[in-house]
Amino acid sequence: MTSRESSHAPETVVVEAGRPQRSNGSSVNPPIELSSTFVGSGETDHGDYVYGRFSTPGWTPFEEALAELEHAALPGLVFGSGLAAIAAALSLVPRGGTLIMPRHSYQGSLEAAGEVAQRSGFRLATVDIVDTAVVVDALDDVEAVSAVLWIESPTNPMLEVADVPALISAARDRGILTVFDNTFATPLLQTPLDLGADVVVHSVTKYLAGHSDVVLGAALTNNEELHKRLHDERSLRGAIAGPFEVWLALRGLRTLSVRMERAQANAALIAERLSSHPNVTETRYPGLSEDPGHERAAAQMSGFGAMVAFCVETAQQATAVAEAVRVWTPATSLGGVESLIERRRRNASEAESVPDGFLRLSVGIEHADDLWNDLDAAIRAAHSA
Repeated sequence: MTSRESSHAPETVVVEAGRPQRSNGSSVNPPIELSSTFVGSGETDHGDYVYGRFSTPGWTPFEEALAELEHAALPGLVFGSGLAAIAAALSLVPRGGTLIMPRHSYQGSLEAAGEVAQRSGFRLATVDIVDTAVVVDALDDVEAVSAVLWIESPTNPMLEVADVPALISAARDRGILTVFDNTFATPLLQTPLDLGADVVVHSVTKYLAGHSDVVLGAALTNNEELHKRLHDERSLRGAIAGPFEVWLALRGLRTLSVRMERAQANAALIAERLSSHPNVTETRYPGLSEDPGHERAAAQMSGFGAMVAFCVETAQQATAVAEAVRVWTPATSLGGVESLIERRRRNASEAESVPDGFLRLSVGIEHADDLWNDLDAAIRAAHSA
């Protein structure tokens, strides 16, 4: 693959990284490598192409491009799903150790952490990630060599913003590993490895691939030992991706910056209008000046993202809103070009602290006025029903 200048802006990196070497007649795009096994007879290293469960040139361009975006010194590791990448990161918590995780996290992360904690014999402690003092107290209450701090910011689905530099610094000062789920913000808006995070995980399914057509995950680190452990976890558990899906994700990555720019602009407009809507009881978006996370987000992120949330009075009204929209799509997941709406408490495993009338929006790239008119009409109809 071609090596790009580190000074290039991320908007350039998403387009240029992971391309084949340039020569007359060469392809602009990397090929889709369809092989399960590779020729060789000598000693092998975990980075060599030997067998498709260990590594394959079908993954390499995407892994290199994502590493360049996240400012990782080592290639990324693509997984068969976001939850597979999360499970690999959870394997870093030793038996008898402690995992400190936000009480509002991706529900798959919380469910997986609870199941793995019970099976593997470590303690799961959930915290309010916004309250820095509470998180630091939790860090002081564990044995450093056996603890992991898990950070989501903004959180899923509540869009809370943690003091990321302070938390990573506090963990590092105590010798505690940090894992950062950067799915919502993407490396366009924040690069946690630059702040000292040990591992970054992504659901590639979401913004990175961006078209709601693949299920993939990724993990990145600057630490060679952690990289090998994550690689071994992927190989031994078979949590691997198909080369065609990874090729699609790389193609999706090419438009990440323009998709995010448009979706973010739409989100800001939608959030502003929701914040003054007579039938909306609360709006959450870090870009709103009155949002509790606004100052932190403005200080540590290069944008506010395209996720918005709001509340109506009851679960019944929230369900009615989701059923009344015609431009928005009532569905789970996020980060695609289409705008999605979901009442999060329809999922039985969602935290009870998430309000019954809470709706999460993944704002897409449609015309903002069409999105607003559709949403406004659905909210008013649900309120008057």
